[in-house]
Amino acid sequence: MMRRGNSIRHGLQTLTPSFVTTRSQWPPRSGTRRHRVRAGCIAYTTQMEVSLFPNPRRPGFGLRPRRESQRPLLPQHARHCPVLEAGSALGFMVYPPLAKHELIQIGFEGEGRYEFQYSVNPTERKWEPVFSVTYQLPVGGIGATREEVKFMISATPESTQTASMMARMFIAPDDLGTPAGAVTLRGAYNFQTPPGWDTVYTPIFNMIERPAAPVLVIRVETDWYVHDSEFRYVLMPGEAISASHNLPIGQALFVPREEITLRDGTEDEIAARQRASQAFFDDKAATKVKTAYGLEYSPLYLRKSRQQNAPPGAPENKKTSSKIPTG
Repeated sequence: MMRRGNSIRHGLQTLTPSFVTTRSQWPPRSGTRRHRVRAGCIAYTTQMEVSLFPNPRRPGFGLRPRRESQRPLLPQHARHCPVLEAGSALGFMVYPPLAKHELIQIGFEGEGRYEFQYSVNPTERKWEPVFSVTYQLPVGGIGATREEVKFMISATPESTQTASMMARMFIAPDDLGTPAGAVTLRGAYNFQTPPGWDTVYTPIFNMIERPAAPVLVIRVETDWYVHDSEFRYVLMPGEAISASHNLPIGQALFVPREEITLRDGTEDEIAARQRASQAFFDDKAATKVKTAYGLEYSPLYLRKSRQQNAPPGAPENKKTSSKIPTG
């Protein structure tokens, strides 16, 4: 089995190369990773660091990326599903470069027309629009994009250029309409991965709210390519998407750039899997727990997972707990 411990740090230091261990590389190279043996299984642990850089167009604004295993609209019993929460916590949430009192909205009106709006809430009672920028793409996709800035407050002639520049802090106007209806939201922080690691930018996992605009998933070699965190939503005519300080706009996860070979399992391996599966479900049936509102579940998977991922020398907790797992 393989395990990697991930951490994010902030700074401009040079990255230390991080290696990916495979079974063919045993024993590990000295000084690159720790290893330990448990129950006849070799477990590799690689400490991997990702450098964190603020949005160069608006540094100092927006929340730092973080992991989050819960989703607001999933039912309560989803807390008893550790594999679901582990999927939600994969990678890091990315937030827009906005302060607490700021809100942006970008909508697709059809026929190559998009409208961006910037609003503030200084009194924490009501959102007040400050300005909007309308983008009209050229017919046929050839030619210059027309921008029209409109203020909802008194402004000076110089404010028009400032508003246009502010809009580019939050969205990428050059990507509008690629494909039709596409709008790109920028993140508050960017990533640089160690050599051999890529960053995958995805929509937020396990968000079940409807309607939901699709998001294009991209994989970038961020160990050498300077890429700003961006998430491209594809809207239908009449749809709009909003972003605020504490609402994530997407997730970023880090994967090694390595080839994967698929092979067929042997008869002995198939038999071993069946025995292991039957043993697990027998143990699972024997460790049922009932919640206060009558739901039955088994904490066996979570307990086994914690045992497998415990640091060397940590005492094993064999007690079955009815506490709601925290992911």
